[in-house]
Amino acid sequence: MITLHGASASPFVRKVLAVLAIKQLPFEQTQQMPFGKDAEFEKISPLGKIPALQDGDFSVADSAVICAYLEDAYGEIKVFPTRPQDKARARWLENLADNTVAGLAAGIFFQRFMRPMAFKEQPDEALVEKIISTKLPPHLDYIESQLPAQGFIFGDTIMLADIALVSPFINASYAGYIPDAERWPLFSALIASVKAHPAIAPLLETEAAMFGFNK
Repeated sequence: MITLHGASASPFVRKVLAVLAIKQLPFEQTQQMPFGKDAEFEKISPLGKIPALQDGDFSVADSAVICAYLEDAYGEIKVFPTRPQDKARARWLENLADNTVAGLAAGIFFQRFMRPMAFKEQPDEALVEKIISTKLPPHLDYIESQLPAQGFIFGDTIMLADIALVSPFINASYAGYIPDAERWPLFSALIASVKAHPAIAPLLETEAAMFGFNK
């Protein structure tokens, strides 16, 4: 049995949840928070980060590594394109999302959502404005240039690259930030398509209920 460790609303955990759903793999989940100094969890994730995954007696951490493992181990339904050039491009876009874009979107989420909710503090709106007006736009311009006129990045089938790019902006949307559809129409369309996908929409419904957005 596969066990996924990590809080569902993390963009990285969501990415793995989406892959498990697309691949129709049964699994169990523990709502593990990161950096909790849990000795047992650190045996699976030595850096204390989420997500981490166990598959029988095998364990691995880091969402990109986990998704690559699931593709190799359970490849009947693909989340990577097969052409080498496309696969390399997919990995690059995932890397861009995970290591650059997600951090910026997380800054918006933390300031506007987590600080008021979890810490009862006022957000640093000057920092949020800097992210929105200065730091994010060049990356969104680049992402827009990489997208097709319609469909998902690699055709009609949703792939990991689509999910990785969109997932951080789901969190940012909880904090009131949505990319400008007039400036970035292709990316806005991709966000809508990913969120509406049958494998993704139920995950977001669960998150909405958790945050009380559907009350």
